[in-house]
Amino acid sequence: MKYVIILLFVVNFSFHGIAQNEKPKLVVGIVVDQMRYDYLTRFYDKYGEGGFKRMMNEGFNCKNNHFNYVPTYTGPGHTSVYTGTTPKYHGVIGNNWYDKETKKMVYCAGDDGVSGVGTASDVERMSPHRMKTTTFADENRLFTQMRGKTIGISIKDRGAVLPAGHTGNAAYWFRGMDEGNFVTSTYYMAELPKWVQDFNASKIVESYLKDWNTLYDISTYVESGPDLNNFEGGFKGKETATFPYNLKKLAKKNGGFNILKVTPFGNSIVADFAIAAIKAEALGKDEVTDVLAVSFSSTDYIGHNFGVNSKEIEDTYIRLDKDLERLFKTLDAEVGVGEYTVFLTADHGAIEVPSYLQSAKIPAGYINRSERKEQFNKFLMDTYGTLEIVENISNNQIFLNRDIVKALDLDLDDVQEDMANEQLNYKNVYKTYTATTMSSVYFDDGIENLLQKGFNQKRSGDVIILDDPAFIAYGKTGSTHGSGLNYDTHVPLLFFGKGIKQGYTFKKTEITDIAPTISALLGISFPNFAIGQPLDFVMD
Repeated sequence: MKYVIILLFVVNFSFHGIAQNEKPKLVVGIVVDQMRYDYLTRFYDKYGEGGFKRMMNEGFNCKNNHFNYVPTYTGPGHTSVYTGTTPKYHGVIGNNWYDKETKKMVYCAGDDGVSGVGTASDVERMSPHRMKTTTFADENRLFTQMRGKTIGISIKDRGAVLPAGHTGNAAYWFRGMDEGNFVTSTYYMAELPKWVQDFNASKIVESYLKDWNTLYDISTYVESGPDLNNFEGGFKGKETATFPYNLKKLAKKNGGFNILKVTPFGNSIVADFAIAAIKAEALGKDEVTDVLAVSFSSTDYIGHNFGVNSKEIEDTYIRLDKDLERLFKTLDAEVGVGEYTVFLTADHGAIEVPSYLQSAKIPAGYINRSERKEQFNKFLMDTYGTLEIVENISNNQIFLNRDIVKALDLDLDDVQEDMANEQLNYKNVYKTYTATTMSSVYFDDGIENLLQKGFNQKRSGDVIILDDPAFIAYGKTGSTHGSGLNYDTHVPLLFFGKGIKQGYTFKKTEITDIAPTISALLGISFPNFAIGQPLDFVMD
């Protein structure tokens, strides 16, 4: 009798919380491109009650959430959120990277084996084929015998394609220029569904070519710097990066509909399209869980252009809050209050504009790549008698020509070490590491651990270079990202909806915990190379 009781207890525990009627009908994953954690707190008083605050007040706020690898870019970020693992395993080591087999640069979502759908352009050839592992959306599709739908939506192709996984029913992204349409590729379908064609044929996108002014009186935007400053880019055809912006007038000199990507209206278009998808695809209408992956990319374009302390960024997040409220109200009406689960995070943060930091006497600056290349080329000629021993330098990595190393009868480890030591002598190089070290020595903490989790033996380079903190290879205006420092790794993580507790934690969580948490909530297999852990404290 004792053993029977124990067995019944274990069986009951194993299935607790995953009965069909206890699962959400729809999981909505929201990634806000280039969202620092402090945007939640800095702009808090400007938010309404139905967007960010609703998630924080009704759901669970992980306040110490970080990326656990380098590099912090969009492609790896979206992939890691949905796979629960890092570039070391999923293989998406950058937005673009040098392919050691084909000897050319490749794009994380690029696929010459497919064609664009809904566009005459030849550049929209996208699929997730470079991603080596499954996403939680893939696992949900497998678990439901492909009955659960998965749809990815973003301005950026990679923001839609990678989260949708290998089995996605669809991934849609925005084709700007003179088209202004949502498109996809033959990886998913031969032609756009009628509802997408109808959306593209409407005047919705065109209606956003209007004046962009601050939503509220600009004098109340005290959480950001002055509107006129030396740290912002702006648009071609306008002398200063100051409000207001006549988008219809500026569009011709700024890529046509592409200008909308660099305004908060790009996010509004994504929200419009996501709402249309929820209704047209009947997402969350039955008992089989669907997945909707939404990525808001305009925040990244605006951050790159204007910087993280700009009035433009503040206005963008105030407006995004309104778009989130619209999206949540649609979910309430179409799926039902308490019938869906949402998580919101970011694919990376961003640095304050270094020239602004310099003006505040904070150590920061810019990398002179040309000077560094000139020094390194001299070293290569003096040491090896040829520049051809290096095939490529990109993403702060040096890729060696193994054939030449062999032909010169050199030891690969020695060459890696010599180049790493040489680079360490250069201005604003903080640390260097070799591929041999990354492959043979285990680092359990520090920046070395982050680099190791971003290092993929098949795809990464022979030498990894780490620049000084707050030093970037970028223009003197606008912000960027990519490092393992807190300004790039510390991003929001909010959960709310079915199965989620109300509360918050300062306990450190990692971006790779999201996919296992959603998998546990759904009672499905974890993504096949997930290294994160379910955050049991966020779940009822």
